[in-house]
Amino acid sequence: MTFLRATTAAICLLPTSLLAQDNPAAIVVMDGSGSMWGQIEGVAKITIAQQVMGELMTSLPADLDLGLTVYGHRRKGDCSDIETVVLPGPDTRAAITSAVNGISPKGKTPMADAVVAAAKALRHTEEAATVILVSDGIETCVPDVCAVAKELEATGVDFTAHVVGFDVTDPEALAQFQCMAEATGGKFLAAANADELGNALTEVAAAPPPEPEPQPVQVTIVATDGKNGPVINTPLIWDLTGDAAIHDDHSAASLKEQLLEGEYTVSVLRPEDEATAEMRFGVGSVDKRVVLELPEFKPPATVSGPQSAPAGSMITVDWTGPNAQDDFIATVDPATNKWITYNYTREGSPLTLQMPPEPGTFELRYILSDGRKPLASQPITATEVTATLSAPDELVAGATVPVDWTGPDYKGDYVSVTKPGDEKWITYTYTREGSPLMLQMPGEPGNYELVYTMSQDRTVIHREPISVAALAYGLKADATANAGAKLSVTWTGPGYDGDYITVAGTDTADDKYVNYTYTRDGNPLNVVMPGDPGQYEIRYVLGQDRSVQARTSVEVKAVGATVTGPATGPIGGAITASWTGPGGDGDYLTIVTPDAPDGDYGPYAYTRDGSDLTLNLPANPGTYELRYVADTNPMKVLARAQLTVEDVPVTITAPASATAGSSIEITWTGPGHPRDYLAVGNANSEYITYTYAEQGAPLSLAVPEEPGDYEIRYFLDVDNKLLASVPLKVE
Repeated sequence: MTFLRATTAAICLLPTSLLAQDNPAAIVVMDGSGSMWGQIEGVAKITIAQQVMGELMTSLPADLDLGLTVYGHRRKGDCSDIETVVLPGPDTRAAITSAVNGISPKGKTPMADAVVAAAKALRHTEEAATVILVSDGIETCVPDVCAVAKELEATGVDFTAHVVGFDVTDPEALAQFQCMAEATGGKFLAAANADELGNALTEVAAAPPPEPEPQPVQVTIVATDGKNGPVINTPLIWDLTGDAAIHDDHSAASLKEQLLEGEYTVSVLRPEDEATAEMRFGVGSVDKRVVLELPEFKPPATVSGPQSAPAGSMITVDWTGPNAQDDFIATVDPATNKWITYNYTREGSPLTLQMPPEPGTFELRYILSDGRKPLASQPITATEVTATLSAPDELVAGATVPVDWTGPDYKGDYVSVTKPGDEKWITYTYTREGSPLMLQMPGEPGNYELVYTMSQDRTVIHREPISVAALAYGLKADATANAGAKLSVTWTGPGYDGDYITVAGTDTADDKYVNYTYTRDGNPLNVVMPGDPGQYEIRYVLGQDRSVQARTSVEVKAVGATVTGPATGPIGGAITASWTGPGGDGDYLTIVTPDAPDGDYGPYAYTRDGSDLTLNLPANPGTYELRYVADTNPMKVLARAQLTVEDVPVTITAPASATAGSSIEITWTGPGHPRDYLAVGNANSEYITYTYAEQGAPLSLAVPEEPGDYEIRYFLDVDNKLLASVPLKVE
């Protein structure tokens, strides 16, 4: 034990016969360090201790063989200043009193080594030994007092250290005293004055109670599957011996035994693979759990595949093994033990497995899903795969060109255009399209790279630099145009499928617009101008990435319009309205309420159908507006005229009853629009029979075949609105 210091020479020279005692023996370890000159109520602590020890010597049990060890009493700054001045014996009281009275405190506080010296003097490894330490301060020599105490407890037959802290308030010192006492099964008592010191010394020096009869404790013995693995819960074969055999070839998952204090040996065997483990353990006074570690159990398995294969290719692997749920075969990087590709054993043997995408040395492994345990392995080399790429010498922005290639052509492989050294593609085409494949160039001129990429982990296996040249773009159009009008635009550019010409606000983003027309619609082409006047831009936009390649300005001017019609009209009637204005293809006249937004509409007619248009009036009376609406973005009202729609009273004169299946004559008054109609209906049907109002008044109306309660009703053609009704009894 490296931390134990040599016992003083005085103890080594003492006769062995003096160390062996028939009575219980104890040694008082007295603090003689310089701090004992400290005072309590004007009296030095060493003086108080001398007085208390003198009184204690007259009151201790006669059958206690007592000795004295002192430290720090002879030299300053010397951690070896430890002396056992009185060996334990029956007639040592006077010698101890005299020795204590002669202490003149000087040095350090090597209390741990002093306790060790006292323990050796008591032959603690052979007999029961008790040490009573009296100290007023923290250890100043041994770094770990607790470790010293635990070693004495572990090596002693029955070693006990009682500690009396005299006038100690330092938390660290109190923690040291507490640890030393608890580690050896002793008491720690604190004393603040002479009375408390005397009481404490009397308590720890009193004869200990008789030892109780030994009682068995429960000991649980288990085995784990590997270090830090799970506890095995299947039957194992156990042998357990103490002074005699307790179990011999006992079959159980674990053992639970009531054992007395002592030393035992246990061994275990796992029948499945005949793995064994053995342990010697001690039993004390508390329940105990003993854990044996068996080697990690690995069911038999094999894995067999080719010695090498191209990176990213598919290989065939044969295997044998438990084929438990979710077991799998994997390619593994042996340096990191991380699997790269895998396939489940449920797919059968042989199974297909993809090689890692990068060349190198790997392992095929059978991996048990439970705990991810590798059961079998085989080395395999992934060899390098190569590719070539070739494009036309002259490449222009946005063009779609043929690219010749060679390469592995794995499923999902693709050829792309990237910025130099970048892996993010700008455009791409799958290699499954064949060689050559068609690949679109970026919309911006510059230096790029053709890249062959394996789909697996997007692994790049070849790069080829290319240069993309710019194209000429241009736009020609009138500098001004009317709001909502079509503006003729002549354009210069590639005219790729998806390219388009837009009109947009000068401060809007490049990919935003008011209206647009695709370049495939011709050259020149027409673009509809916005409905709001102001400054705008005509833009050539590349469909590939919505980048603007050319711009020209256009001023959109406001246009006027007029609309005229009658000031009033009956509900559901028709009016003729005239107009002047731009007459765009989608422009129209409509009748709406005055608060309707510009884009709303009611009855309407397109201006392309002439300058005099017929519009039906709404079914509800009220104030309306006749509007000229330009089909622009947004919709724009260019002219308005007020219109009042008047109600028309309706009367129906008819018999109160009629025979089922007959006809009746009806007289009526009302709007009389040609498609208005009179009908017979009931609660279940809007109408059963009817006749149009254009038949005049009176008119004949058929009576339903079924008897019951009905109504004769007048319906307005517009919105099919019911204007009046009278009851009819069908008999």
